[in-house]
Amino acid sequence: MLQVSKCIPQGQGLAPVLLQRASTVELDWDVRQKSRFDATDSSDRHLGVFLPRGTVVRGGDVLVAEDGSLIKVLAAPQAVLKITHCSTHGTPFDLIRAAYHLGNRHVPIELKPDHLKIEPDHVLADMLRAMHLAVHAVEEAFEPENGAYATGGYGHGGHSHAPAAPHVHGPGCGHHH
Repeated sequence: MLQVSKCIPQGQGLAPVLLQRASTVELDWDVRQKSRFDATDSSDRHLGVFLPRGTVVRGGDVLVAEDGSLIKVLAAPQAVLKITHCSTHGTPFDLIRAAYHLGNRHVPIELKPDHLKIEPDHVLADMLRAMHLAVHAVEEAFEPENGAYATGGYGHGGHSHAPAAPHVHGPGCGHHH
C-alpha cells in the first residue's frame, strides 16, 4: 500500500506537465470528506490516504504519495438531485429561497448560478417540488459548499486545509466596492 499524507489544493504551484503525468483517483463526496480512506488510482496502486483531520478533498486537488508521486483527484459522478427553477411558474430567485430552506436544514448543497445539487432525499425533493422547483435525479459530480464556519478556505467552496489569504479593504485593495 502506498501511503498518502499530503494534499495540494487544485495542484497549486505544480507545473502543468507534472499534472498531465499524474495518475488519477475518482472519488465520490462521501469519501472525499473523510481524512482517512483507501482507494485505487488509475495506475492500479492501492493508496492509504492519511490526511490531517478535517481535511476535505475536492475534485482537482492533488495528493502526494510517500514516494513523491502525484495523484490527481477527480470528483466521481454520483446520485444527486439537480434543482432548477420552473420557467413556467417561477423565476431564478426561487433557487435562492430553496438554498435558504436547505441551509436551515444543514443540507450539503452545491450552488451554481442556474441550479442547486443535493444528495438524494425524497422528503426534501417533495418540499422543493411544492416550492414549484424542478427536481431531477442525475448522476453527476458533487462539490458542496463548505459551511460558513469552515476553517480557512479559498474562493467559493474552498478547502478546509488551505489557509485563506487575508483580504484588507482600504487604499490599494485593488477592486471597487
